[in-house]
Amino acid sequence: MSPFQLTRTLPVDATDAALRADVLSGLNRQPKTLPPKWFYDAHGSELFEEITRLPEYYPTRAEREILVTRASQIAEASGARTLIELGSGSSEKTRHLLDALPGLHSYVPVDVSESALKGAADVLLAERPDLSVHALIADFTHVLRLPDTPGPRLVAFLGGTVGNLLPEEREQFLHSVRELLSPGDSLLLGTDLVKDNATLVAAYDDAAGVTAAFNKNVLSVVNRELGADFQLGDFDHVAVWDPRLEWIEMRLRARRALTVKIPEVDLVVTFAAGEEMRTEVSAKFREEGVRGELAGAGLRLDHWWTDTAGRFALSLATAF
Repeated sequence: MSPFQLTRTLPVDATDAALRADVLSGLNRQPKTLPPKWFYDAHGSELFEEITRLPEYYPTRAEREILVTRASQIAEASGARTLIELGSGSSEKTRHLLDALPGLHSYVPVDVSESALKGAADVLLAERPDLSVHALIADFTHVLRLPDTPGPRLVAFLGGTVGNLLPEEREQFLHSVRELLSPGDSLLLGTDLVKDNATLVAAYDDAAGVTAAFNKNVLSVVNRELGADFQLGDFDHVAVWDPRLEWIEMRLRARRALTVKIPEVDLVVTFAAGEEMRTEVSAKFREEGVRGELAGAGLRLDHWWTDTAGRFALSLATAF
């Protein structure tokens, strides 16, 4: 059997259909919204990689510190023979886990990008020719069908991406992950933690303006894919901390009253001067809250690790 298999579970036109649906739904409501997944075309992915290197953006460094220092403990506690990574991208951070799992048989990266999956697999198999990689072109927010691989299985959802889901979406997601697991399988979950307002806002509104460009890239995606006539200069990037909901909101604020045409979905959208469109929420967490959400989905939080500064956490939860 080939060490690399690729299975497409998304229809070829699924991305286009999802974008159309999200634009029609989000821009016809008040307040207007667009989901953060549309930041990530090739240019948006490059911008995000740049963001992870900014001095203000601590989550990537903090999570990497935990992975480097705790990978052997994660491996021992999970005993995983199969590692499944949701939203795997380049699989860069996963290498720390792969190196620490001596009994690992299979790696199952899950991503919507075929090119990202193939690129990551090429690198991993060059380094680890004995590893079996079965990549899935899939949307992890939908029901997944996993390949038949040996257990115990460890599902990894890193980067704090779970915070981009609204509470009801997060509940549904955690239940769907639990459905993938057998008793004794585990979930490794990355969560950014509640901290002071200044640190949080700076991480999403850097001095160099890279996050502002990343935020506005969603408009470029809609322009290119749906023929819209958004002018990026008509909008300002805004990042605010909501202390009640304990999340950061990224928004785009119209500098003036304007009208945008989106011909591919037969939509005309008006913005009032100063009107804000939400493009992302990024929830921040506390240990007791994570424990409760996991328990509600049938997962027992067994281990909780943070970086030395207490900014970010990796939790290992076991299915029961």
